[in-house]
Formats: sequence, structure tokens, C-alpha cells
Amino acid sequence: MEIKQDIGQLMSWSKQDRGSFENAEESDEQRVASDFSCIHSKDLLPAENGEEVTKHFLQELLNILLAYIQKSVNRNSKVLDFHHPHQLKEGLEGFSLDLPEHPDNLEQLLGDCRDTLKYGVKTGHPRFLNQLSTGLDIIGLAGEWVTSTANTNMFTYEIAPVFILMEDVILKKMHSIIGWSQEEGDGIFCPGGSMSNLYSLLLARYHFFPEVKTAGMHALPPLALFTSAHSHYSIKKAAAVLGIGSENVILVRCDERGKMIPGELESCIRKVEDKGLVPFYVNASAGTTVYGAIDPLNDIADLCERYGLWMHVDAAWGGGLLLSKKHRVKLQGIDRASSITWNPHKMMGVPLQCSAILVRKKGLLQECNQLRAEYLFQPDKHYDMSYDTGDKSIQCGRHVDVFKLWLMWKAKGSEGFESQVNHCLDNAEYLYYKLKSRKDFQLVFQSKPEHSNVCFWYLPNRVRNMPLGPERDRELHMVAPKIKAKMMEEGVTMISYQPLGDKVNFFRCVFSNPATKKEDVDFLLEEISRLGSEIDS
Repeated sequence: MEIKQDIGQLMSWSKQDRGSFENAEESDEQRVASDFSCIHSKDLLPAENGEEVTKHFLQELLNILLAYIQKSVNRNSKVLDFHHPHQLKEGLEGFSLDLPEHPDNLEQLLGDCRDTLKYGVKTGHPRFLNQLSTGLDIIGLAGEWVTSTANTNMFTYEIAPVFILMEDVILKKMHSIIGWSQEEGDGIFCPGGSMSNLYSLLLARYHFFPEVKTAGMHALPPLALFTSAHSHYSIKKAAAVLGIGSENVILVRCDERGKMIPGELESCIRKVEDKGLVPFYVNASAGTTVYGAIDPLNDIADLCERYGLWMHVDAAWGGGLLLSKKHRVKLQGIDRASSITWNPHKMMGVPLQCSAILVRKKGLLQECNQLRAEYLFQPDKHYDMSYDTGDKSIQCGRHVDVFKLWLMWKAKGSEGFESQVNHCLDNAEYLYYKLKSRKDFQLVFQSKPEHSNVCFWYLPNRVRNMPLGPERDRELHMVAPKIKAKMMEEGVTMISYQPLGDKVNFFRCVFSNPATKKEDVDFLLEEISRLGSEIDS
């Protein structure tokens, strides 16, 4: 952006109007002569005569975003430009986190936007393999922009009529994919999978003990619930939040692949009953965070029916597999669940955040959470009040998370999502076979990945030559953190690591970005090997 000193001169906006966001030689008539250094937010709409300034400020912001998007999909660009917290807090090249007493001009704000993106992590980069939520879908991004422009709330039809109907359509589509009938099924979009899991526990408790809504936990017997030892920590957190207590969350032993063992679950249920606690809820995982394991859903459903327990399936990560004819069989039995968590912001690639709690029993969400606030849910409204979804929620204000998903579904169709899911799992299988063929890597478990998670160790020469035992484990435990630190400092790729149970630190690679190709998998392994050889020397 060129800044002129003569602020009285009329601004030329030809570059933005032309739609270009690359630096190029231009004539004086084409060149941007935009001086935002003397313009402030108060000069934008709704200020009088603020249309042109607003238009060109947003166009300049769009140029910044387009340049960032280009970098995000460019394999020659970095995934991140890493700085330590103290460096960012102290300020870098004019970028300061401090809040001013007097308003900054728009020039500074545009610079702040540029720097915020510069020093962040490009989660849409094809070589960002660090989290379950990756990628940058352009249609989803457009949906997020439209959502923010509308800036409305999902509690009543009167202020969000189109979005409310879209949510209803999407939820019914998800119910159908799961296998629920048209007569059953309810749900709501929530701020993340942890909240969706909390809803499941809240609903299960209310279903069995509706008096808890008014009388509280003291009116209930001591409760117990069950989840696998590999399940997401949000189940324990939800139990703590709801007053059930984290100590009453029974962790059920898993097999070596990370799947809950049904016989162990039944044993745990009986032990809890013998202690005088009341079992009421089982969480089954469809795609654990680390291994990507899918619990035996039908076996768990049989036990829940036998003992009269609520079955929840945490399919935050694995729900997307239902869109694939090839892979949906892995979730066989999910239709028997009482509730399901499904995060489209993971395997389906919808921009964060987009998570749904799906409930088989229609009306239970409303019964559990309804308080009938008269300033929102007046009983004499002139339209069908069943579309006022606010009393289903434990929130009042609720962000519109559904539009970007709806728009992406329109753009891709179900077949587009299916292709995306299959591609990600093909990448995982490719990585699995590459690892099996190399002596400098070792798989954490030998079976093929069930989801797109692939877990492995890098074995430096000195570790490779050590006998199995505690000393080797101590050495191996330090390898992944050292490689990850170097990886982040260089910034060309990114992958996570963690220990699990008796397993020392290992890498976990996950695929959810459709832009990631086999060449990126090859690059990852060579980069780990290169960094590993440096720490080995």
C-alpha cells in the first residue's frame, strides 16, 4: 500500500476495484493511493458519507486475506513463523499486543491484521498435520464471512429465520445419515465437541432423573458413568461441571488398538452396582483423539440395552466416516445410540467451529433446558414457535455455525464429502505402508489405521541399536519433543506427539485436509528423518 502525504488528494482505488492482490508495476491511474493513516473506525459506516471509505478499507483487508490464502496453499511457504511468547508480548516489527488509550488509525489496524496472520499458524497448509481440524475450504470461509455480516443470534426464528430453517434441514440430514427415522431425532449446534459431550451427559441424567432440574443433585442417588481409557477428556470434565464428580467416571480398559473391551465394561457396571452407585451412561468413542480407534458400538449397545443405560457415541472425529460408503461400516451400530456428537469442523473440513449434539428422543432437549424466558419466548407469537430453538440450549446467545456447513454441502454435495473422506484415509494408509517399509521408523501398533490417525516413533541410530528396556524407553521418550522443537523453529511442517499409557512419546499424524497429497507425506518423513539425524549427531 502506498501512503501519500497530501491527505487532501482524492484516493485512487483502481487496484482493489480490479481485484488484484499481487504486487505489480502500475500506472498512476491504476496505482493505489490510499492513505489510511488519517482515517479511523469512526469514519466507516454507519458514518455519514462513509460508503467509499468502508468499501476500500474492506477491499484492502480482502487483499491481505487473499495473499494469506495463497501462502497457505503454497508448499514453498512456511506453516508457521515461530516466536516465543515473550517475543510476541514484547512486540515485533511494529506489531504490539498492547491496547491504546486513543484510537489507532486504519493503517495500523490493517498492519495488525497482516501481522496477526503472519505470526500465526497456517492451519490450511497441506503440511500442517498437527490437529484433527485442518484445511481451509474457500466456500466454508465465504460462509463464515456471510455469517459474521449477518451478525445474528440463533435463539429465535424472528431474528434468524433462514439460519434456523437451515439448521433444521442439516440436522435432519445428519439424522438420516445415522439411520434414525423421520419420527425421531433432535439436536442443536454447539460451540465444540466438548460442549456437545456435556449436553449428552446433561440429557442422560435428566432422562433418568428429571427431578434434578429443580431439586439438584442432592435429590439423586450417587451416579456412575463409563468411558474408555482412551476417550476424550471432556467426558470427565463434563462430569465435574455437572456435579456428578470426576471420580465417578469409570475408565474402561481398552485393547492394544485402543478399543473399549465390552467384557471389561460389563465387569465395571457390576462392580459399580455392588458399591451402591447407580450406573446410567456409557460413552463410546467413534474415533479416539490419539489412535483414531472406534469402539465396538453394537456390543456396547447390547450392554446398554441389557442394563438400561444411556448410550452416547462421541463421533466428533469419526462422524465424517458416515459420509463414505467405503468406511461407514466401521460405525455400524451408531444408529442405536441415544445421542451422538458429530463435529463437521474435523473430517468434513468446515471452518471452526461447527459441532452438533444429535439426540434420538425428540423433545428431550427442550424439556431438559427450557425455562420460558418471557422476553424471548412469548407464548402468543404469530408464527410456529417450535422454530424458536433457544430453549433447547443451555446458552442464551448462540452463534450461527450452520450456514458455512450448509453452503459447503450445496457446493460439494454428499459425494464431494465422501471423496474428501476417502482421500484423507487413503493418505493415512499410504503413510502406514511407508512406515512399515523403513527401518528408521516404528509403528505404535501394527494393524492398518481405522481412521486417518497414524502413530509412530522415529528411531535414531543410537536408539535403534539399544536393547529393549527402561534405558531405551528413556532415550526414545526424548526424541519426539526434540524433533518437534526443531520442526517448529524451521516451520516447514507440523505434526503432534504425546505419550499414552505405557507408550513413551510418539508422533501422531492425522489427515483431514483434502489439499494434503502423498508428496506431503513423503516430505514429512524425510523432514523428521533429517531433523532426527541432527539430534543423533
